[in-house]
Amino acid sequence: MDTTASAHLRALATEAVHAGREDLADLGLHAVPLDLSTTYPSRDSRAEAARLDNFAATGAALTGPPVYSRLDNPTVARFETALARLEGAEAAVAFASGMAALTATLLARASMGLRHVVAVRPLYGCSDHLLTGGLIGTEVTWTDPAGVADAIRPDTGLVIVETPANPTLAEVDLRAVAHSCGEVPLLVDNTFATPVLQRPLESGARIVLHSATKYLGGHGDVLGGVVACDEEFARVLRKVRFATGGVLHPLAGYLLLRGLSTLPVRVRAASATAAVLAERLAADPRVAKVHYPRIGGAMVAFEVQGDPHEVIAGVRLITPAVSLGSVDTLIQHPASISHRIVDEGDRRGAGVSDSLLRLSVGLEDVEDLWADLDSALSAAERASRRMPAKR
Repeated sequence: MDTTASAHLRALATEAVHAGREDLADLGLHAVPLDLSTTYPSRDSRAEAARLDNFAATGAALTGPPVYSRLDNPTVARFETALARLEGAEAAVAFASGMAALTATLLARASMGLRHVVAVRPLYGCSDHLLTGGLIGTEVTWTDPAGVADAIRPDTGLVIVETPANPTLAEVDLRAVAHSCGEVPLLVDNTFATPVLQRPLESGARIVLHSATKYLGGHGDVLGGVVACDEEFARVLRKVRFATGGVLHPLAGYLLLRGLSTLPVRVRAASATAAVLAERLAADPRVAKVHYPRIGGAMVAFEVQGDPHEVIAGVRLITPAVSLGSVDTLIQHPASISHRIVDEGDRRGAGVSDSLLRLSVGLEDVEDLWADLDSALSAAERASRRMPAKR
């Protein structure tokens, strides 16, 4: 699929509906076809050999019929085209999960002899663990945004930030950090904001990462990841994906492409509700602190006066579960789940306190959500009163 935009610059909402689907009418189709083939027949083995040689040498997307689904899939390619268009990128490469996408990116830079990473906390807990755990030979220097330039070394392959950050919703000035990076690529995890709220490439980032499982899919029923970047880096990522096998299943690609069509509507509606809930929580004496980003969005983090576990146990409409970005509202305790794998000292140093709760606001009515939160906060307050005083 061609990732170039049409001559007329179209609005994001229009691109979300039409990108990756422009050829359907000419094919006599309205809905996107789902291609589940793992292999594709060809009687011209000489031509196949030449195409594979070209891929091995360049990593360029295959032209002509597919060969094998680890190399290419037409349905996944449509999703990649659409996401690249929404992020304003030359290309996008999809993977089996957000963590597979990050791993491939780190391996791609390491293949160039650039194993050192500069990163700003907080990041998603498993991203933090992948960088610090030594599983793929990466060395990481943690710093704050102001220290990025000083942390860069000759072997630095990436600077990584997440903004708004998971789970504290801390924001980073992307233009300032991109300037500090110099020639080192800035990777921005844009999972929370989505291209509806920010397009990091416009602020100087060179790589954009999404856990597509979240807002891009939007319904809690698909696992995937994607990297938006220039075509040169996409070629390296395609070779890593082929070699390591972290491919996105065609059904997942189909569901993600369908999810993109409603992404602007979902994000804007959920964000409006989240802003109301953040305001009410900030005024509630049962809540110690509320974190809500200036950029807006559908994520709210708040620290409670009482026992956060009682709040989790007390919700009835809201789903107590990990993950985010679904049409229904989810709540979780990061110190117990999403960031449990991060060292306790590092976790707290990044602002992930034991009293912090993370709320992913869905599409329910705001009054119903507030009634559920109000009831759960009251239950936590009553439970705290029953607890014996510490001596």
